[in-house]
Amino acid sequence: VQLQASGGGLVQAGGSLRLSCAASGRTFSGYGMGWFRQAPGKEREFVAVISWDGGRTYYADSVKGRFTISRDNAKNTVYLQMNSLKPEDTAVYYCAADRDGAMGVTIRKYEYWGQGTQVTVSS
Repeated sequence: VQLQASGGGLVQAGGSLRLSCAASGRTFSGYGMGWFRQAPGKEREFVAVISWDGGRTYYADSVKGRFTISRDNAKNTVYLQMNSLKPEDTAVYYCAADRDGAMGVTIRKYEYWGQGTQVTVSS
């Protein structure tokens, strides 16, 4: 499966952005989908994950209550709605697909990765 992330940009603290990740190739609906991020000089970290059917979600503590992950299997797309953004949310955001359809929170659980989209939050 090929993944294409989009929707990043520059926003002021307290603002919102919605990231999208469009999938093509193999059957998208059976994959667990996650979002990760990587800030300069830091390791890539887990942000959020959604189950193959959209029925379950899980978030990193740092974004819980501010970010919402969702998916539209008819459109082969997963979304990350980011509200109340903070400067510490600045990073390149990556979407990833897990063909086992699980709720992975570690990088090694994901077989497919998008190219990343830059999110910059100014103070």
